[in-house]
Amino acid sequence: MNLSLEYQDELIYFIDPDDATYDGILAFGGELSTTNLLRAYRQGIFPWPIDGYPTPWFCPEKRAILEFKKIHIPRRLERVRRLNNFHFTIDQAFTDVIECCASVERKDQSGTWITAEMIEAYCELHREGYAHSIEVWEDDRLVGGLYGVDAGGAFAGESMFSKRSNASKLALLFLIDHLQQRGLDWLDVQVMTPHIEALGAHEIDRNYFLEKLSLTQKRKLVLF
Repeated sequence: MNLSLEYQDELIYFIDPDDATYDGILAFGGELSTTNLLRAYRQGIFPWPIDGYPTPWFCPEKRAILEFKKIHIPRRLERVRRLNNFHFTIDQAFTDVIECCASVERKDQSGTWITAEMIEAYCELHREGYAHSIEVWEDDRLVGGLYGVDAGGAFAGESMFSKRSNASKLALLFLIDHLQQRGLDWLDVQVMTPHIEALGAHEIDRNYFLEKLSLTQKRKLVLF
């Protein structure tokens, strides 16, 4: 398999997912432009930098999704949801959210995949109306949040952070409520994590995911 880049006006060439034989990588490197990012997300592809390599672009064989009808909210989290003193906003502090996602320490992780180049690219994607954030505030302090990308009427969650217990989970629940109000019934969470799995996320085969993505895009939902 040839994973070298082929350019046409600086567009990244993605190989067919069925031809990917190495961890679902469809391309290496290329510009993190709004055009390339949108082309990728709308085809179910996302970048995930690895130290020492040109940026790999992935469409993994197994994809983690969260279907809203199957969501499981633990009793303790539901209680916190009812009684918390946080307030939530949309797209009020995108840069702060992505920078916190990059800098907040996480268990079992020595670094972050959200590089300075990624931050710059996604902030531009946000300015152009395609990347969005949920903010969690405690008084005037940003204590949690998440961001993701509108993939043509579907939504791909990218990263979350929390500076208070459960703040990121509550941000996710707030996002789900928002998306449901606009007619969406599932969320692409890309790669399974214990926190997302505990809420009811599950993995599906790549072909099923791509079909689901395509059908959702045909609905032409306006999410934000």
